Amino acid sequence: MANARDIQLDTLRAVAVTLVLYAHFLAPNGTSFLGHLGVRLFFVLSGFLITRLLLEARDAATFEAGPALRSFYARRVIRIFPPYFAVLALVWLTDLEQSRASLAWHALYLSNFWYALRNDWNPWLLCHFWSLSIEEQFYLAWPLIVLLAPRKRIEAITIGVIGFSLAYRFYWPIAADPALARDLLPPASMDALAGGALLAVRRARGADLPRWMRLGWPALAALFLLVVWSDPGPADSTWEWPRWMLVQVLPLVPLVAIVAACSSGLGGVPGRLAELPPLLFLGRISYGVYLYHPILLAYAVKAQPWIPLNVSEQGPGRLLVAGAATLVVASLSWTFFEKPLNGLKRYFPYVARSGASGDAKWTSRTAGALDLQRTEARR
Repeated sequence: MANARDIQLDTLRAVAVTLVLYAHFLAPNGTSFLGHLGVRLFFVLSGFLITRLLLEARDAATFEAGPALRSFYARRVIRIFPPYFAVLALVWLTDLEQSRASLAWHALYLSNFWYALRNDWNPWLLCHFWSLSIEEQFYLAWPLIVLLAPRKRIEAITIGVIGFSLAYRFYWPIAADPALARDLLPPASMDALAGGALLAVRRARGADLPRWMRLGWPALAALFLLVVWSDPGPADSTWEWPRWMLVQVLPLVPLVAIVAACSSGLGGVPGRLAELPPLLFLGRISYGVYLYHPILLAYAVKAQPWIPLNVSEQGPGRLLVAGAATLVVASLSWTFFEKPLNGLKRYFPYVARSGASGDAKWTSRTAGALDLQRTEARR
C-alpha cells in the first residue's frame, strides 16, 4: 500500500518548491515559467495523493461515506489551516504592503478570484496564495465525487474534468484578451489536479499510464523546453496565443509520468538520488517553504539598509538571505508547530477499525486504507 516507496514523492515536492524559490528569488525577468511549472507539479501530486487516499478508504470493508468525508475535511484543516492563518495574522498585525484590505478574500481561500478580478498582483507578498486557494477549492469538491459518485464513473468524470480544463484554455484566444483570470480561475488548473487524479484512478483498477504516455512524455518535455526558450515575439503577435497554450498543456503528461515513476519507486542511481535525506526533508517542509517565502522576502527587503547583500532585486543576494531565512523558519515551523498538530489526525480515521479482533469485516483492504492514513499523516 502507501509505503516507503512514496518517500520519493517528497523529493518531487522538494523539486517543485525549489523551482518556485528560483522563480521568486533568483530568476531574471522572463524565466518565471519555472515557478509555474513547480506549482503545476504540486497540483499533479495533490490530485494523485488525495484521490488515491480516498479510493483506498472507499475500498475498505468498513467504509462509510459520511465519516470518511468528515475525516477528510478535519484532517485537511489540521494540516493546512494553522500555519496559513498564522501567516494571515502576522500580515494583519504588520499590514505589510497594505494587505489588510484583501485579507478577507485570502481567509476565505478566494485569493485567485481577488487577483483575477483586479487583474493585478497587489499585494505581491500574498500572490502565491492563489494556488493554495485553488487546492482548497479542489479539496472542497473532489472528495464528494470520489466518495459518492458511482465507482465505475469516476474515471470518466476525471477525463471530463481534464477535457473541460483544456477547452477553457482554447476559449481565451477566441473570446478574451490576456488577463490574470486565464491562469487563476479554477478551470485553468483542473487539468493538472485531474491528471494526478486520473493516475490514481487507473492504479486503483490495476492499470498504469497508457503506453503512449510512457513512451511519449520525453518528447513532450523536450518540445515544451523548445517552446519556452523560443522568442515570444512582440505583444499581440500571432505566436503569442499558441505559445501560451503549448506552455500550459505540454508539461501535463511529463509531470504525470514523473509522479507515476516516483510513486512506483525509482531504482538505481535515480532512486538513490530521489531518497537523499536533504531532499526528503525539504519535501517534508515544502508547505511551509511555499507559505512563508514571500513574507520573509518582504521583511528582508524592508531590512535592506542593514543587510550587506542586495535583497531588493532578483539575484544571489536575495536567494542567499531570503532563501536561508525561509528554510530556517519552515524547519522550525514543521518541527515545533505543524508536526505536533499533525498528530491530531489520529482522531479522524477514514475507516474505523472493528473492536473485535476476529471481525470478518477487518480485511486486508481495511488494513491497507489505515496504512495509507498513517503515511498521509506524516505529510
